[in-house]
Amino acid sequence: MIETRLGEFEEVILLLVGILGAEAYAFNIAEEFESQAGRPVSIGAVHSTLTRLEEKGFLTSQMGESTAERGGRRKRIYTITAYGRKTLSAARDFRIALWKQFPGFATGKLT
Repeated sequence: MIETRLGEFEEVILLLVGILGAEAYAFNIAEEFESQAGRPVSIGAVHSTLTRLEEKGFLTSQMGESTAERGGRRKRIYTITAYGRKTLSAARDFRIALWKQFPGFATGKLT
């Protein structure tokens, strides 16, 4: 049976795929992760996460056209599925509900 929940890293990678749109390929996702998170990530970790997210049905992929900037090599472009969007929305709602219950954050009176 395939696990259908999102881990934290999976959630971030899925969000980056949505943010990057037609430019969502592994190397670009890794660069965007490093830019946004301020920490490095291996391309292998991104590839394995993308594969896992695709196996769970959160993403689809297809080979894009070759480009001169990559020496004529083609890139695998990832797209979020409707199921992936629904799962991201549920993850966001869950986190917001927890933050609203956290003492201090809910009232704006942090100590």
